[in-house]
Amino acid sequence: MTIGIGIIGCGMIAGFHSKAIKDAKGAKLVGCATRNPEQAAAFAEKNGCKSYESIEAMLADPEIQAVSICTPSGAHRDPAVLAAQAGKHVIVEKPLEITVERCDQIIQACEDAGVRLAVTFQSRFHESSKIMKKAVEEGRFGKITMGDSYVKWYRTQDYYDSGAWRGTWELDGGGALMNQAIHSVDLLLWLMGDVVEISAMMDTMTHERIEVEDVVVANLRFANGALGVIEATTTAYPGALKRIEISGSEGTAVLEEEDIRDWQFANETEKDAEIRKTMAGKTETGGGAADPSSIGHHGHTMLFEEFVSSINEDRPCSIDGREGRRSIEVIRAIYESAKTGKRVKLGS
Repeated sequence: MTIGIGIIGCGMIAGFHSKAIKDAKGAKLVGCATRNPEQAAAFAEKNGCKSYESIEAMLADPEIQAVSICTPSGAHRDPAVLAAQAGKHVIVEKPLEITVERCDQIIQACEDAGVRLAVTFQSRFHESSKIMKKAVEEGRFGKITMGDSYVKWYRTQDYYDSGAWRGTWELDGGGALMNQAIHSVDLLLWLMGDVVEISAMMDTMTHERIEVEDVVVANLRFANGALGVIEATTTAYPGALKRIEISGSEGTAVLEEEDIRDWQFANETEKDAEIRKTMAGKTETGGGAADPSSIGHHGHTMLFEEFVSSINEDRPCSIDGREGRRSIEVIRAIYESAKTGKRVKLGS
């Protein structure tokens, strides 16, 4: 069955969702809504869909079976809960929300309504990410000793000045870590497993008129015993592709956006040389390193296809609310450690 989807929120990221929905098998973009009807009308005209005078009006349309939440990060909960209560399936642009409590409220609302919930961590769908995941699951790294994430991006002052919500704790939920590096945090947790202890520092070093951090460094201990580092910044001119590194007693691999830059194992397989050859040049965009609009939507497309199939097959999404919650728990713990100067333990 084709699933009719409405977009709530008509900012920059909504354009990527529109493209992905149109390309996704089994999905149909029906309409859009936001608190500003004029903005919704302009978005609808550009993207070839209906606009609604209000979110409530869109949720009342039986042609829409699911909604995509593209509002500012700290404004995800209310429309997501409203959509669930209206019986619509829900897909939420990252982050799921900006606190664990708000995440739980969305998760509970969707469970109570019996609707599917997905979070847009599209990097998990990249071929290179899945190859890394398979190597971890097969034990090719031996004893994993380190798992690191580096997001050294650049954002101009104009970027933060472009929206009153940007750079605020209330609606952005944080800075370089919550907004920019969350995809890498999610990937790191997906590959490495849960974090049990965190020690962190953060600061605002080069940007003005923002409340949140533009530099953060965290030391981690994972449940599997490995140690790791998360680094995130929006002050690193000219911006570099995000990077994940996994090291163990029998192997090392480095993922740079969609490229596998290092792939070395003590026990080589026939496929390793081919992986090194074919996966070194997969990235076709700037990855958002300096320009937030310089990303592709192919990962979003695969995510929407999985979302649609989960609805039609009546099964949970692979990146459901509880998966989306994991990165928020770690990010909030990093902020707590940085603000208090104390180690924070998780999972106790």
